[in-house]
Amino acid sequence: MARSSVRGEGSRPRVRQAGELGWDDSLYAEDGDTVQDPAQDVRERPAGTADTADTADAPGGGRKQASGGTPAGPGSPARPGKGGGSGPGGRPPRRRRRALRWSATVLAVLILGTAGAGYLYYQHLNGNIKKDDLNLGDEKDRAAAPTANAAGQTPLNVLLIGSDARDTKENQELGGAKETFGSTPLADVQMLLHLSADRTNMSVISMPRDTLLQIPKCTDPDDGKVYQATTGRTMTNQSLGRGGPGCTVATWEKLTGIHIDHFMQIDFSGVVSMADAIGGVPVCVDANIYSKDSEGHGSGLKLTEGTHSIKGEQALQWLRTRYGFEDGSDLGRARAQHQYMSSMIRQLRENATITNPNKLRRLAETATNALTVDPGLDTVKKLYDLGSQMRDVKPERVTMTTMPNRYVGARVEPTEDAEKLFRLVRDDIALDGKDKKKSSKEKASDDPAAADAEIGVLVQNGTRTDTLAPVAGRASAVSQLLAEDGFARATADTTTATTEDKT
Repeated sequence: MARSSVRGEGSRPRVRQAGELGWDDSLYAEDGDTVQDPAQDVRERPAGTADTADTADAPGGGRKQASGGTPAGPGSPARPGKGGGSGPGGRPPRRRRRALRWSATVLAVLILGTAGAGYLYYQHLNGNIKKDDLNLGDEKDRAAAPTANAAGQTPLNVLLIGSDARDTKENQELGGAKETFGSTPLADVQMLLHLSADRTNMSVISMPRDTLLQIPKCTDPDDGKVYQATTGRTMTNQSLGRGGPGCTVATWEKLTGIHIDHFMQIDFSGVVSMADAIGGVPVCVDANIYSKDSEGHGSGLKLTEGTHSIKGEQALQWLRTRYGFEDGSDLGRARAQHQYMSSMIRQLRENATITNPNKLRRLAETATNALTVDPGLDTVKKLYDLGSQMRDVKPERVTMTTMPNRYVGARVEPTEDAEKLFRLVRDDIALDGKDKKKSSKEKASDDPAAADAEIGVLVQNGTRTDTLAPVAGRASAVSQLLAEDGFARATADTTTATTEDKT
């Protein structure tokens, strides 16, 4: 009967189990050979060929015997030789087995070392981040947190602060004005970033640094010094010097009634390093720009008409420029800052992705060194999560504007329209007007509204509190004002003068 061409058909060796072998060195291939499972060592070959891989053509056209000294006949199992060779079923020499063990050990150490290095680097980045208190005002003055929408989502408000501190040699060289070294820092850039509850749109509102307002009472967390509320109106950029960025946050909340969840502060050197890490941000000017007047005032920015990719110190000049943009005021500078931020967002979306790990690493290293944040953003993970939420917003749904204002001499003050803007933010209404309208099956009434003079209004006194009696005559005073405004049927309800305040 012809012999089967399948190896070992006549006499298959018993396959030892893993429990019998412990560490089986024969499973490790050498010199690029493929590792093979001994339990599945079945290979097709022509009948009558030797079942060993350790033979070669001998001189004269014969066959050289395997190093074990025993010919490997057809159908017989290969036996390990005693020399330095190793067949498919043989063990590597002792020295090679030892080398394989060392290789496996080194590989394990490298894997563990890489994981350890990653953890250490993560901790290193966390250690870079500088932290400060979120709000240094009185707790009772804090703006109420927004309520969640039907899906349980809440909007997110982050205050971006640019400090002009000359507290280091680098910041002094970048900022100039040597006489101001170590002086009280000013918050010369203030932008409120509002991320909608559903994360579909984002609004950025700038407040001119020259805005006149009342700065609330703030307490410095480092030395406990208390800064009483300003009695008159003060420029908003002075808030930073009254204990830190937490006082700027408190000032915004007092003015706008908007609850601020986080802040991020950056100084001159931080802007330069971040601009370099991003790799340049494209900006466009419709005329030649040179920010320097006859008296030497200006940032020094010099650009020709057209589009430019700016980074490093030039990016800082762009963000600081007043003399050269529009009327040379802080309002023109705010619009230039909006252009830079909008372009920067696009650059980050295009380039800072997981497909560009080197750029991500540089950005992470730079950002953690450049930023001062509140405790809610004090780790790389928290910053990454915030960035991920912002990245979900499409660039066309990002709206940038400046707080409505009017000039008071050389300064500005909020107008009545400013409160309307703040209310839109508080109510989480997109400034671009593209919010999805809620569908309604109800048809609008054809019945016109009654004239003001025909509408009956009953005014009740709701000024009573748990500790104070109601203000006498308040209902009558309000009803009289309504009557003067055209609501002739307004009357005061004097029988319910103790109505609780539910408004």
